Amino acid sequence: MKVLVVGGGGREHAIAWKLKHDDPTVDLHCSPGNPGIAAVATCHAIPAADLDGVVRLASRGKFDLTVVGPEAPLAAGLVDSLNVAGLRAFGPTAGAARLESSKRFSKELMLDAGVPTALATWHGDIPTAREAVRKLGTPVVVKASGLASGKGVMVCESIAEADRAIDDMLASHRFGTSGDEILVEEFMEGEELSIFFLTDGTAYRAMVPAQDHKRLLDGDRGPNTGGMGAYAPVSLATSDLITTVGRTVVEPTLRALREARTPFRGLLYCGLMLTTDGPRVVEFNCRFGDPETQVVLPLLTSPLLPYLVRCTVDGGLANAGELEFSTDSAVTTVVAAAGYPESPRTGDEIDLSAMPDDVLAFHAGTTRGADGRLRTAGGRVMTVTALAPDFAAAQRKSLAGAEAVAFEGRVLRRDIGWREQQRRAGAP
Repeated sequence: MKVLVVGGGGREHAIAWKLKHDDPTVDLHCSPGNPGIAAVATCHAIPAADLDGVVRLASRGKFDLTVVGPEAPLAAGLVDSLNVAGLRAFGPTAGAARLESSKRFSKELMLDAGVPTALATWHGDIPTAREAVRKLGTPVVVKASGLASGKGVMVCESIAEADRAIDDMLASHRFGTSGDEILVEEFMEGEELSIFFLTDGTAYRAMVPAQDHKRLLDGDRGPNTGGMGAYAPVSLATSDLITTVGRTVVEPTLRALREARTPFRGLLYCGLMLTTDGPRVVEFNCRFGDPETQVVLPLLTSPLLPYLVRCTVDGGLANAGELEFSTDSAVTTVVAAAGYPESPRTGDEIDLSAMPDDVLAFHAGTTRGADGRLRTAGGRVMTVTALAPDFAAAQRKSLAGAEAVAFEGRVLRRDIGWREQQRRAGAP
């Protein structure tokens, strides 16, 4: 089978690795890819944002399936364009991708469908947003409505902090047009959880739950990022919890999208808060999460490609078995560039000579310089995943691998999975 993966980050490297690991004979291509992906796929220098270029590549190459990784081309309608060209693509249409590209659309859909989530109001001007903050009280959450690479969410502990967040988005345009409209949202108390669901628009199959670490620094300090690491499985995520999320979140959401004539086919990412009242939705994403994909896919023992294909067809998952996963633990640690997330530095030479053999090093923001040497090319540079029968061993191996990624000014957390570590140690 001939497959094209669109994107060039750690998530796409993990997808490409999994597809090739499952079937070494697959004819795998990536656009644009990165130096790590180039080890398992043929890379084409066409950016994911170049929709016309990707469609021409897919048409010319006669690919059996195109897997779209990042959210921006999904929101821009890449799957729509591929389908018009008669090509099979994994991912939602632009209409369905509004679950991620418009937090207002997502919130309205959830409230109308009875999906448990936080109360929120949406605003395009500063006075009404500030009034909403004062009505809700603190702590309160201020969100950019549009796509902001996972960074457009501010948890504000005080009125003054919320006012600054509102000004940053609506006056200073910190997130560009993504922050032209914002949500002022009820703060939810609890622990966050990410669950991926593959879906054909009606039927769905759950993947092993994971937990992301958004803050830059140890102890969940510092600014929000796109994610500094993740682990799976999460002991809080019982099979009963997954069933509850399917019934109360996934099914009504898919039904509402079908009724709106924008059925969602692809990967529905449910970002949840586990509150005392049960799981409530923090956000939806319309694609594999990053860096959760880097722990979920290495644990998946079922072949991935047949399920991706089934998701592109109405009723394709109806007779498919449940996805199967290893009983191991997986931990991934992100190694980020100096200055991340606000102004990451690029061009620093990367030395991987000390990388241990017992980890998976997924390239996220790397490139080959004119001299052929590996260099930093983005905020998150590498994600290093380790698997082990014992959670603590996976933690240690992932950290050791991350510390073997050497370049000037690197940033990494050394406490990925600290909540799980406490739970397993019996801490209250």
